[in-house]
Amino acid sequence: MKVLLLHGGPGVTHEIFENFSKHLPDAGIEFYYYDQLGSYFSDQPDSPELWKIDRFVDEVEQVRIALGLNESNFYLFGQSWGGILGMEYALKYQNNLKGLIISNMMSSIPAYNKYASEVMETKIDTDILSKIKSFEDAEDYHNPVYMELLIEHHYVNHILRRPFQDWPKGVVRALEHLNPKVYIPMQGPSELGASGLLEKWDITESLSKITVPTLVIGAKYDTMDPRHMEWMSTQIPNARYAYMPNGSHLSQYDDEDKYFNSLISFISDVNTPMN
Repeated sequence: MKVLLLHGGPGVTHEIFENFSKHLPDAGIEFYYYDQLGSYFSDQPDSPELWKIDRFVDEVEQVRIALGLNESNFYLFGQSWGGILGMEYALKYQNNLKGLIISNMMSSIPAYNKYASEVMETKIDTDILSKIKSFEDAEDYHNPVYMELLIEHHYVNHILRRPFQDWPKGVVRALEHLNPKVYIPMQGPSELGASGLLEKWDITESLSKITVPTLVIGAKYDTMDPRHMEWMSTQIPNARYAYMPNGSHLSQYDDEDKYFNSLISFISDVNTPMN
């Protein structure tokens, strides 16, 4: 049982997954940290033409080949942007997969943006939201006050539900190491929605083509709509849904036990199916 981890961003790092080492090895599951091209621990070419979904998908395939992973042992795990990458990989290369895990990612950026606008923004005090929007309107994304407002009124409620000073060091490092030259062209500069090259990405009509065993993980406080993710699990023919009632976008930390129990159970079930 071998799991390749696809981090979010684009342009974050494997550091977001450091607590996987507390859980997967004891279950007999081997896992691989993998920093995508453009991330802090990989080469960081200043080549905007490289930041395309198809190229990232083929990069994952090259990593799979190099690691010797195949349909007998290869589980692909993607969280957030990594979930997009995982779904796209499955649509092109699923014959190489034994199982797929889509964590905290919807199948449509337009649907995500609608949820962000109609649901997530209403959870922020109107005066605070107005201040955040004023920074965005002025494209003053590097202003420290902008980030302070996001951390206090958005991140600690929907990215990782604990006081920021208590966030795991790996998560903080991953944010510090984010490469804006990848992140902004693809995701866009705002943290309250997506724009950039991913703005129109939508594979809802293709979910039924993913035939490998799949786990979809959603969380109550996530920036991604958990009901949409539950619906996704009904569209993928061989999928199950795991709901994190205490979790947010990084629910591997704020609903840790349930998250890893669900993940390990899925991988183990696929590895040794019942007769």
